[in-house]
Amino acid sequence: MKIKHTFHRISYLQYPLMLLALFFSFKPYINGFEYLQNHFDEIIKAYNNALIFAGLAISFSTLQDTNKTQNKFSKKIWENPKKGRKVIIVLTCLTFAMLTFGIFGYFISTKESLNELSFGILVFGIGLIGFLKTGIEIFETHRKDKNDIQNHYVQYPN
Repeated sequence: MKIKHTFHRISYLQYPLMLLALFFSFKPYINGFEYLQNHFDEIIKAYNNALIFAGLAISFSTLQDTNKTQNKFSKKIWENPKKGRKVIIVLTCLTFAMLTFGIFGYFISTKESLNELSFGILVFGIGLIGFLKTGIEIFETHRKDKNDIQNHYVQYPN
């Protein structure tokens, strides 16, 4: 149990990593739009860094305890079987889309800047794989229809 608690604490590293991703998202705009017209590669590099740090942040978020939900909003989603399934489907589609774009862009793109951006998309997609697994675990742990039936049988054995 202590190891689980340690990993849950480590999962809080997701917040500074997400702040770094946010910083890199806005960094190109600090110099102004006129500067960006002549330095398009700066945007690509910054977005690549933002995607890499966002992917790392999402990976760290998967270390959290799946027996707990973070807030009431997420609890409403994961307890409802229909909403939970929809979120899992959206996460699955998003994950495979990011992985597909990242892989194809990395191997097909002839421009170095797009190749770098594809690497960032790929790291983001890898982070989403762990996030999808965590989402499935949270859904299985918190969904009301399945857990109510299991609790019923535990309370009233045959």
